[in-house]
Amino acid sequence: MISGSTGLVGSRIIELLKDDFNFIQLLAKDVDITDLQKVSNFINEKDFDIFLHLAAYTNVNGAEIEKDLAYKINTDGTKNVFDSVINKDKKFIYISTDFVFSGNDKDKIYTETDIPNPSGIYGKSKLKGEKIVNGKGMIVRISYPYRAQFEEKKDFVASIKSILENGQEMNVVTDSIFTPTFIDDIAYGLKHLLNNFDTKIYHLVGSMDLSPYEAVKLIANKFSLNSNLVKPTTFSSYFKEYAAIRPQYSAIKSTSNNFYKMKSFDEGLNEIIKYLSL
Repeated sequence: MISGSTGLVGSRIIELLKDDFNFIQLLAKDVDITDLQKVSNFINEKDFDIFLHLAAYTNVNGAEIEKDLAYKINTDGTKNVFDSVINKDKKFIYISTDFVFSGNDKDKIYTETDIPNPSGIYGKSKLKGEKIVNGKGMIVRISYPYRAQFEEKKDFVASIKSILENGQEMNVVTDSIFTPTFIDDIAYGLKHLLNNFDTKIYHLVGSMDLSPYEAVKLIANKFSLNSNLVKPTTFSSYFKEYAAIRPQYSAIKSTSNNFYKMKSFDEGLNEIIKYLSL
């Protein structure tokens, strides 16, 4: 069973793994995960082995304004689903985020053994979800997911590509680090974890850390777009209103993933170019 199956990540997981697993979808239009009774009724009626929980409030800036809603979905909603799954004596995988780390130390690379300390509401609400699951289910953290194509919502690669294609200038941060992750790799990494379940924490993240400025320049070059439109700026200038709510230095890697080789950002963009040229 899977929640969040119509989103950027969940929909691609189903596309790629539908021949390996039979997915029962818990859809938001059918079940509000903040309603325990509805969640419990739906889960009790279905026959499944593992619950893959992707449904989440993911708007990082919005979470600072809609704090109650972010906690209601990411914490209370997770508890409702988790309790219902555990009461049915089934397995649970919680998809979390690199935003559970503070990102304050530019020399730090976060691994599964590091202690989370989020600065924003989004990260705090997801960490509360982790604490509900920890030790009794699996936690899988992902970071800045992107894919070749998704009409319903642009990921950061598609957004940047669109802006540059329209000839618009972009101010992009130079003094920050992040770890983009190709969603196909997340899906294939999860295939292994679904078949080899344990109650540990895993990072399924890309193999390349870089600054947003470097990433946008790379996108421009890969898609033969005008890189002169990309202008450097600082983290503090760009996030004036929201400086406290997101990690500045979000380099993350895995010491537990010895089962699937994750692509670098360069390699991921090459896969997108191949896909779009089919």
